[in-house]
Amino acid sequence: MRQRTWTVVVPVKRLGVAKSRLRGALPGVPHEELALALAADTVAAVRACPAVAGVVVVTRDARVAAAVRAADVRVVPDAPDAGLNAAFRLGATVAADGGGWVAGLTADLPALRPAELTAALRAIAAGPPGVRRFVADAPGTGTVLLAAPPGVPLDPRFGVGSAAAHEAGGALPLAGDWPTLRRDVDTAADLAAAARLGLGPHTAALTAARAG
Repeated sequence: MRQRTWTVVVPVKRLGVAKSRLRGALPGVPHEELALALAADTVAAVRACPAVAGVVVVTRDARVAAAVRAADVRVVPDAPDAGLNAAFRLGATVAADGGGWVAGLTADLPALRPAELTAALRAIAAGPPGVRRFVADAPGTGTVLLAAPPGVPLDPRFGVGSAAAHEAGGALPLAGDWPTLRRDVDTAADLAAAARLGLGPHTAALTAARAG
């Protein structure tokens, strides 16, 4: 097995305000339960990735912190509470203390397969030295993964149009057929698309309970 060299940063908003466009996607299922399931499945997939040495979750939500600590994840309080990019910067500072490669990943990838994340991280590490890389989401306008080599700031620019923003900032897009990595979930239609790929156990349990 190749050496584990990556630390992955996963910010998670407070559940009450997370994934607002997904609210009501599973009628009868509390929104906070769905938001927590998405994050838990994402973190579990990252933790199972052979290329990942550690995971840093940045959150102010006690339920999120309790859920991910059980998966041997380091939790950093989102003290600034200043938005997604501030949380990524905070987590990247903590992760960079180890001196290895750092990646920022969104917390809404419930279909993520560890093998796809492994392939993407290894493709990044094998690319041009000293350059940040990113993986766009399925539509191609957003970003699901942003990575930086040792000594290079992550410089996150997540938000609307983040793929173009990251490229304008000098990061290079990474091509690859990784459908579960690119399938973030913001809407009910996204959740249905992720379900067709195969959901992680936490999100799958909620959708199964709703179907039942």
